[in-house]
Amino acid sequence: MRPEPEPRSAYRVLRTIPTRWMDNDAYGHVNNVVYYSWFDTAVNAWLIENGVLDIHASQTIGLVVETHCNYFAPLSFPQPVELGLRLAHAGASSVRYELAVFGADALCAAKGHFVHVYVDATTRRPAALPAALKTLLETLK
Repeated sequence: MRPEPEPRSAYRVLRTIPTRWMDNDAYGHVNNVVYYSWFDTAVNAWLIENGVLDIHASQTIGLVVETHCNYFAPLSFPQPVELGLRLAHAGASSVRYELAVFGADALCAAKGHFVHVYVDATTRRPAALPAALKTLLETLK
């Protein structure tokens, strides 16, 4: 099945991120690798702002094991973008987020997913999702 762009209303959380001059590539639009940085920023900022991730002290951390993105329309500096975030799946030790990138149009310019596997911060061995994270993830459904 071919992916299709979706509206903002399909996502539970929205975050505005400014584009930067350096985000544009030689073709005059935001380079594909920047989208993955936006995914990372949207997910981790949401976790930090909601008190379930302390990048210096958390005993359990999420490591990215998979990302994917489909592109539908170009974006370019200086337009700001809005990232949509929703939960696709939460397992015993992993979370799959779905994200979309919106410019000025009603439908997303790109969408994809981002998978965190949670591990012990010291041993890097798989760990159960923390209770506070499980509770917060319920708000993304």
